Amino acid sequence: MNDSAAPLIRKGPPKPADALSRIGGKIQPHEMRDPFDIGEALTALAESGAPVTVFPAGWLDPLLARIDSVDPELPHFVIDFSGSERPPEGKATLVASLGGNAKLQFELQQAWDPLPGNLLHVAAEFPESCLVLNRRAARRVETPVGVNYTASFRLQGRQFDLPLYDFSQGGVGMRATPEQCFGLHVGKKLDNVLLELGPNLVITADLEVRLLRPFRTFLLGEQVQIGCSFAAISMQMQQTLERFVTTGSVERRSITR
Repeated sequence: MNDSAAPLIRKGPPKPADALSRIGGKIQPHEMRDPFDIGEALTALAESGAPVTVFPAGWLDPLLARIDSVDPELPHFVIDFSGSERPPEGKATLVASLGGNAKLQFELQQAWDPLPGNLLHVAAEFPESCLVLNRRAARRVETPVGVNYTASFRLQGRQFDLPLYDFSQGGVGMRATPEQCFGLHVGKKLDNVLLELGPNLVITADLEVRLLRPFRTFLLGEQVQIGCSFAAISMQMQQTLERFVTTGSVERRSITR
């Protein structure tokens, strides 16, 4: 894993020229509902400082803002309206550009009350869904029942062997009990994780925890969804994962980063 990568430079306050239009009615975006994917998109906006165009209901002119911070565990995020103004109580549509290759749009219905100590910072819960136009993210594949899909790694002297519930070219989703999650937090780096993707593909990779979300099942009781992204993978691994995600099969092989 390369720790010497150049730090991401955050953009400055948005300018009127940064305003985006809403996704038009004749265009066919797709709907994103997975909280892990939504959290990743909001985090990318926060890290880059990308402008967010806000259309309050009934207003002709939009407001400009940025995502100040994201807490995927709650889950909520903070919108910074510095240089602009807070919307009035009610519904607003938010639009932003993701890395220049996709447009993200979602709606929030709230009072837009400021946070204590900053009149231009507003907290909001993750939207239930987002519209995404021309999104290039990897397709996620749920692991089949009855086949061994696991993630194995050591952390702080403990051995973890957790089941996978899905995977993609961008990362994996694991499932654990609350007790098994001790020592894990959003942003935690997991080195040398052994990923068994069925009987034909074994991968060793570095991961970063991007989501911890508790849920409950009838059979297993309290569980935690652990969403991880690949911290660094080789071109060979990218190509193998792409082929595996697309076709569901590869020749039996073992790949290290």
